[in-house]
Amino acid sequence: MCGIVGYVGRQEARALLLAGLEKLEYRGYDSAGISVLDGDRIDAVRAVGNLSALRHALNHNGHRAGGSGAAADRPETGIGHTRWATHGRVTECNAHPHFDTTDRVHIVVNGIVENYLALKEQLLAEGAVFTSETDAEVIAHLVARHNQGDLVAAVRRAYAELRGHYAFVAMSADSPGLLVGARKDCPLIIGRGEREQFIASAIPAFLRETRRVQYIDNDEIVVVRPDGVQFLTAGGEPLEREVVEIDWDAETAEKQGYETFMLKEIYEQADAVAETIGERAARDDGIDLVDLGAIDDELLATLRRIVIVACGTSYHAGLIGRYAIEEWSRVPVEVEVASEYRYRNPVVGPGDLVIGISQSGETADTLAAMRTARERGAKVLAVSNVVGSQATREADGVLYTRAGLEIGVAATKTFVAQVAVMYLLALRLAEVRGALDARAMRTAIAELKHLPHQIDLMLERGTAELERIAGENYDRDFYLYLGRHVGLPVALEGALKLKEISYIATDAYAAGEMKHGPIALLDESTPVVVVATDSPVLEKVISNIQEVKARGARVIAVATEGNAEIAKHCDEVIAVPPTQWLLAPLLAVIPLQLLAYYVARKRGLNVDQPRNLAKTVTVE
Repeated sequence: MCGIVGYVGRQEARALLLAGLEKLEYRGYDSAGISVLDGDRIDAVRAVGNLSALRHALNHNGHRAGGSGAAADRPETGIGHTRWATHGRVTECNAHPHFDTTDRVHIVVNGIVENYLALKEQLLAEGAVFTSETDAEVIAHLVARHNQGDLVAAVRRAYAELRGHYAFVAMSADSPGLLVGARKDCPLIIGRGEREQFIASAIPAFLRETRRVQYIDNDEIVVVRPDGVQFLTAGGEPLEREVVEIDWDAETAEKQGYETFMLKEIYEQADAVAETIGERAARDDGIDLVDLGAIDDELLATLRRIVIVACGTSYHAGLIGRYAIEEWSRVPVEVEVASEYRYRNPVVGPGDLVIGISQSGETADTLAAMRTARERGAKVLAVSNVVGSQATREADGVLYTRAGLEIGVAATKTFVAQVAVMYLLALRLAEVRGALDARAMRTAIAELKHLPHQIDLMLERGTAELERIAGENYDRDFYLYLGRHVGLPVALEGALKLKEISYIATDAYAAGEMKHGPIALLDESTPVVVVATDSPVLEKVISNIQEVKARGARVIAVATEGNAEIAKHCDEVIAVPPTQWLLAPLLAVIPLQLLAYYVARKRGLNVDQPRNLAKTVTVE
């Protein structure tokens, strides 16, 4: 979850490193630092807090983010880091970059070194002096121990001694113009420039400078110099790696007039769904998924079961996918929390399709669950928003969402894009298996293609009503969210959004389970948000609403436009356009995103960078 950026080239390194760290703020962090080669030594500056604290520390130490650039015979060399604490307190000495005893080797690390205690004992016995409480610092001392004038060989030898999941970049005062990186289950990406190169944990760190990237795989060493990049196996064998031109632009990462990234991304959801559906639904009578790879029609027609593994928001998208797949294609589906699945002894194997859903394609628990399934003979499909991410490289097939770059930590447009992909897959399965008649297939596809227009209509109406509801309820201590059938995942996702960005205690339940416990929490001060869109279970949902009202709680319902019956039982009704009931989640979730947004803003909170959270969870 930490952010890494490194640079070698002719521009002034401090400015580029700071700019790169700014673009990685969305990943979440509690401290930051940079190290830059300065003559024959490495100058490091670290600070607790946000990047303004780091800038202040740089100015206080007589540095500035700018300057004349590198000397003619000496390229600029530097690394930067935003830390999210896992081992050790949030202090300046625990911030990265870390360095060895002689202060000649500096490193930045994302991830966890599982055997750091044993390594630290060895290094201490050899005379190393540690200055932090972190597991990451052992890497600096290991690299220094092995460095006999060849930083590449030193990194390879250090890498061979490490266990865990991590990515790191090392620099040495004795090796100007050289960065050496290594990857093990955590993201690391190269940005290619002219006589300058970048290395980072995510593309936004260098997007303003270059859109040409190279992906680093697990168990690889990468050697970065101004004039080029070399890829090696952990054993030192050279590798070839293509340069990919990504289609994101730097403007995508700017707010474009919106007050926050989250609000901008909420308003981009119609485009995200339209792009994701795109030519895949060009036929009126079927779905074309050309990027499924080894997951061919024969497998889809004969598979016995689907297992979806995911975390957080992606898990909720998987739940919606389960309802759609089972309803349309009649294939049994299980949805598993990836962090639990990886530690079970799951019954999975040939004949099963395991779908790993991860916005970043780098979620550690989801990757581990996918690997477990592949090892046992199941075919694995990755659903990701990032081309070339680890999940997409390890899977048998890929379904990309096309939401574009998402900066806000709380997922919005990537969630609706994931749901859209699951609808596409469900319809493709139904087509291949002959589970839907031609009329039902045409109707479902037509309704799916109409969803972006309906999202636009909702957002064009304005948000005054939601702002008013948020203003009347922002100071409540507890919210309960309820839903049934396909409305339940929407309730779960709406509750998660409120928790993430407003820090209000929130629970979400299947409405039919309310009387098995949660009803005890209700009183006149409790807002109860109910997903009550038209569906075969709407009468049951209305019955649950009546139970809530009987306890004096305030009911805020998300309902289908034109349903007069709902208004009789609720204090507030937020209307969404009518659509086929199974597709309603894509519309119903949007007012819940906005409700959470306005509650959090009313409470004066930073919705783009909620406390303790990170965009990409690359550690357990």
